Amino acid sequence: MSAYRAATALLAVVFVGIGVALLVEAVVTGGALGYVISVLFVGAGLGRLYLLRTRGRR
Repeated sequence: MSAYRAATALLAVVFVGIGVALLVEAVVTGGALGYVISVLFVGAGLGRLYLLRTRGRR
């Protein structure tokens, strides 16, 4: 795995982690905007992981 792919995967996992943390915070404090932002972060991270996995090596 190249350094670029590893860094991309790491950043995607970090995005998912931030999204989950924001979701927990939104549930605890009751913030509606937190739900939206957390879903966007999780979606961005999972989408990037999906694209990284399906594209393969070029």
